[in-house]
Order: sequence, then C-alpha cells, then structure tokens
Amino acid sequence: MGDDPAFSRLSPGAATARGINASRPDLRVSIGQHSDKGRKPINQDFHGALIPDQPVLAAKGIVIALADGISSSAVSQIASESAVAGFLSDYYCTSDAWPVKTAAQRVIAATNSWLHAQTRRGPHGYDKDKGYVCTFTTMVLKAATAHLFHIGDSRVYRVTAAGLEPLTRDHRVSVSSEQSYLSRALGMDMDVEIDYAAIPLEKGDVFVLTTDGVNDYASPRFIAGAIAEHGHDLDAAAQAIVREAFDKGSDDNLTVQILRIDDLPDRLAHEILDRGIALPLPPLLEPRMVFDGYRIVRALHASSRSHLFLAVDTETEETVAIKIPSIDLRGDLDYLKRFMMEEWVARRLNSPHVLKTSAPARARNYLYVVMEWIEGQTLAQWMTDHPRPELETVRGIAEQIARGLHAFHRLEMVHQDLRPENIMIDRTGTVKIIDFGSTLVAGVMEALPAADPAAILGTAQYTAPETLLGGGATQRSDLYALGVIVYQMLTGRLPYGARMARARTQAQQRQAAYGSALDARPAIPAWVDTALRKAVHPDPYQRYGELFEFIHDLRQPNHDLLASGRPSLIERRPLLFWKSLCAVLVVIIALLAVR
Repeated sequence: MGDDPAFSRLSPGAATARGINASRPDLRVSIGQHSDKGRKPINQDFHGALIPDQPVLAAKGIVIALADGISSSAVSQIASESAVAGFLSDYYCTSDAWPVKTAAQRVIAATNSWLHAQTRRGPHGYDKDKGYVCTFTTMVLKAATAHLFHIGDSRVYRVTAAGLEPLTRDHRVSVSSEQSYLSRALGMDMDVEIDYAAIPLEKGDVFVLTTDGVNDYASPRFIAGAIAEHGHDLDAAAQAIVREAFDKGSDDNLTVQILRIDDLPDRLAHEILDRGIALPLPPLLEPRMVFDGYRIVRALHASSRSHLFLAVDTETEETVAIKIPSIDLRGDLDYLKRFMMEEWVARRLNSPHVLKTSAPARARNYLYVVMEWIEGQTLAQWMTDHPRPELETVRGIAEQIARGLHAFHRLEMVHQDLRPENIMIDRTGTVKIIDFGSTLVAGVMEALPAADPAAILGTAQYTAPETLLGGGATQRSDLYALGVIVYQMLTGRLPYGARMARARTQAQQRQAAYGSALDARPAIPAWVDTALRKAVHPDPYQRYGELFEFIHDLRQPNHDLLASGRPSLIERRPLLFWKSLCAVLVVIIALLAVR
C-alpha cells in the first residue's frame, strides 16, 4: 500500500487521512487518530481514513475504518491491516452507480472470504482462534449521511450534550464474569453478517471509534471531556484518551479515531450533475452549420424533451448523434440535471445492447451530449412494419432487451422509461436501449433530495402500476415494461388496454382485467401467455424476480407456474367465455321454443 498516492502506512496501527481540513464548499471533516501497542509486544490494531479529491468525494464520500486483531492469533495483525487497507482501496474502485450500502458490503464480504481462505490454507486451518481473524468497523460519509458497517466488539459513539451515544453493539458472548468470546468477526466463517445503519449528519457532529482496549477502561465521561478540551487538536484528544485507558490498567492494544463534521454539502447542488449544467445552453442547430467542432448534417428527431441531430466530427470524420436540451424546458433545473444524467449513466454501462456516448474529443463549450449513431429504426416503427411477427423473432428481441436491462440492474440502476420508442434495432438486427434521462441511479439519488412521489418520469402505458401510485421504481418495474412490450409485439395491443395507465388507485387497478394474448394470437402456446401474465402482474411481488426467468419461460413451459393454478376461462379468454355463454343460452332458448 505504500506506493498508492491515496494511502500510505504510518505505523503498525495507522494509515493516513488525506485531505483533512481541505477548504472546499462541500463535505469537510476533521479527523484525529492515535494507536498504541500498550502492554502487548505488538500492535494488532489497524486504522485508517481517506478523504479523496473531487469528483470522487461527491461520488463515493469519505471513509474512516478500524480493525482489531485477536490476541490468540499470531497473524491477526495481518488480518486487521488487510481489512482496513483493502477497504480504503477497494471501496473506491466500486461503481459510482452503486449505493454506499451495496458497495461497502460487497467489499467487506470479499475481504471476509479472502481472510477465511487464508486461514484454511494455513497450518491452523480449522482453528479460528489462530487464523486470519479481526473485528472491523467503518463509516462512509457521503453527502449528509454516515453509513456505518460493524462486525465485532470495537465501538462507535456519537458525542452528545449528555455524553456518548453508542451506535454499535458488541458481538461478544459472555461465558462468565471472567470469560467471553467473539460471536462475530471478519474471517471467522465463510459468510459474515454485517450490522448496518444510516445516520443523518448535522454540522458539528462528533463521532468516536475505539477498540475494546480503550472502551473497556476509559470512561465515556473522560472521552467526551478530552474531546471538548482538545477540540482544536483531535490528534491530541485521541492521545489523551489512549493514555487514560493505559493508566486505568488496559492490557490490550489501544486505538482511538475521532471525526468531526465541519461542513456539509448543499444537497441541491450535487457535484456529479452540476458540473455540466454550468455550461452555456446551445443554440438551435441547423444543417451545414459547424457547432463545437461538429458539422451538422440534418435533424433526426425533435420532441418536447430534446432535439437530436446527425453530425460529423470535423477532425475525425466520425458520424455521431448530438442531443441538445429542449428549447421549451431550458429554464427547468431538474430537467437539465436529468439531461446530464443520461451521459453520466451511459459512460458507466458496457453492453452491446445499450447506447454508448462518445468520449469528448475536446473541451465542450455548450451543454449537449454526443452519442453513437445507430443506423436503423425504433422498435415502435418495427412493430408497425411487422404487425404479426414470428414468436421466435419476438423472443430474440426480448432477450436482447433483457440483456441491456441487465447492464442497468447490475449497477443498481432502473431505466424507468422503457418503451418501443426508446429501443433501437440497427441494420444488423442488434437491439439497443436508448434515452437514459429518466434512469434511477441508487448511488446518485442517495445524495440528492427526495423526488416528488407524484412525478411519473416514464410513459404511463409502460409504467408499472406501483409507480403510477407513487411507489418507488425497482428492477421489477423495468420487468413490467418489458412484459408489456413483448405482449404488444405479439398482439398489437396492451395487456390491460388503457385502463391500467389511467388507474390512480389500487381499486381502479384491480378492476383492470388482463386480456389474454390468445384472443389476438390463438396460435401462441398457452404457457407463453402464462409467462406474459406473470411478467405484467399488477403486484410487483407476483412478477418474476429476475429478467432471465421471464426470458426462459418464453422459450420453455414453466411447469411449476402452470401447476400453481390456471386462471379461469373468463380471466384467460373473456371473449371466448362470453361467446360460449351466448351459444349455450341460444341452445337453451331454442329447446324451450321447441317445447
């Protein structure tokens, strides 16, 4: 780790905190740290903190971490150093689109697996007390929230007017007054359970992280007093607390970290989105004009949301598509943020079934997005040209759309506006998802103000029922849209007609009856209609849990699904039911007339 400019080891128990007290108009903290081996021959504690520069600070936040090795193991100091150093390095390598909870838990789980494997390969493979085992506690501060992850018996406190408020619980089991053991630690088992808490931050908040060698001996009153006395020098406060624990008889390693919130970012001015919005708005483009190094060829599409033009890079002669903001919405700050979000999202996705943005060849002087040029047609136009496509063709298109959606979902993104107009088919038959202006990104949204629950960013006919009622969009919401699109390709109509799109209460949604695809295409296998019914179920928890479960059931009959209960004839084929009922009534009337 010594070669990493963002992290260097200072002592057996410490790592640097880079950028402390940096003067920025965003999240600013002060950190004090101290560690000592105490009465033990070596220091098995390890601690560290990292404050990155922008834009990583806004995207990933600040990390402070602490690990404590177990005294029965001769290698636990390696475990504690690996846990802290690895987290400080690997967390910042995770996707910006992931929320803090997902990113941190995956890094911790990977570290746990590695430590457990090291123990199994060592001379004491089945003795946890002699393996690569340590406690681990970390806080990730992003925007105005502290995300706390905890395993073991180190502690995190928040300093209040009344003293210290504990934010963690010890994972330790007492056998007697003289004996106890850790019930949970990093590297102890193949899987690890991680305590998690999200804590809202206020300017002036102070947090204290301690190992058990400190918190078992230094009183909460003394810790709070030392921080108040040495508020101008938190390193001195940490040293005073360690000395107090030592003087009180601690026979363990001693480590203290103190973190104070000096300033919080403006949640309405999020760094990731506002950098692009600061650029001037472009003029309305015209054919043959040269705009920022691009020669405009012709207009491709214009709507109330954006204007799209075909252009050629004057330096490379590459053909591209340029999107500029809508003329009518240029005064809408939220709209402009969503416009810039499209480029941010596209740069982080890597799938042949998702539109790519072109990396800027030079500095931009205006607010616009450069994208790859797709020569083809939208799925909406394709459906007009192919009103009764073969089932296998529909399956192939659905599978490609699902692969594109999977690229979003693996980064915890929800497209939210999947519809035929936002899907392109190029001349080779490759399907690509386009238009990411409505995409929900968990890792960005946790640093932004809550969205208006009444706002519907997608198109009502393809928007999941729970979203229409103001609920949050999830991956199952995108699955619903995919199910509607597949149904529409096969039948030329919507599974609930227009009733579901107009429903704004659960009662109205329950009144919207699913129309069997067999009414429009009797030749379709009944089990395909069963899969479609499940994909577009009004209850998200009754839909498929995974995209490819749906794709599989479009190709193979799901016997479990068929055996779970076949809907009645009036639900499956209401038209056939009423025709049959009328026929029966005619026969009865005829028999009565004969009598």
